[in-house]
Amino acid sequence: MTTGAQTPRSPARPPRSRLRTFLPLGIAAWLVLEIWLLTVVAGASSGFVVFLLLVAGVVLGSVVIKAAGRRAFRSLQETVRQQQSGVMPGAVPGGNSEGNGLMMLGGLLIVIPGLISDALGLLMLLPPVQKAVSRYAERTVERKLREAGPGTLGDAFRQARMHRPDGKVVQGEVVRDEPGDAPQGPRPPLTH
Repeated sequence: MTTGAQTPRSPARPPRSRLRTFLPLGIAAWLVLEIWLLTVVAGASSGFVVFLLLVAGVVLGSVVIKAAGRRAFRSLQETVRQQQSGVMPGAVPGGNSEGNGLMMLGGLLIVIPGLISDALGLLMLLPPVQKAVSRYAERTVERKLREAGPGTLGDAFRQARMHRPDGKVVQGEVVRDEPGDAPQGPRPPLTH
């Protein structure tokens, strides 16, 4: 039965991004390639050798992740210790905390069963590869933040960044007083 009223139309869906289109296909192709490679190795040697390779990957990846986690925790402790003593963090040369995340990523890739992921994980453990990946990721994030339109999450991150005189970026919070808001008490001083 119709009442004469038009049926509401659903708004046009935004087009799918290339990542959402090709990521499932890429993961499926990667899984097929990993399984095929494991069967080739099992056919050339034996299934027991493949099992030992997979177990060794899990053990080695776990050791790498644990070592990176300990290194990150020591770096955090050192930073807190420097802040408490009044020394600016990073002013004292010492433990370099860069690469902990990439080292953990390498360990995770080694833990994932498969020979290709193990090879990529071992590559991620090399310092030149870590530096190259880190620079690429930093440039990509900076570019995406610059391209962020108003009202997006990237715009909020861009607005909340403050540059210190030494060129380092400090995360902060943007507080805007809207006209008509009730005055608030004094805010606590900002400390670093």
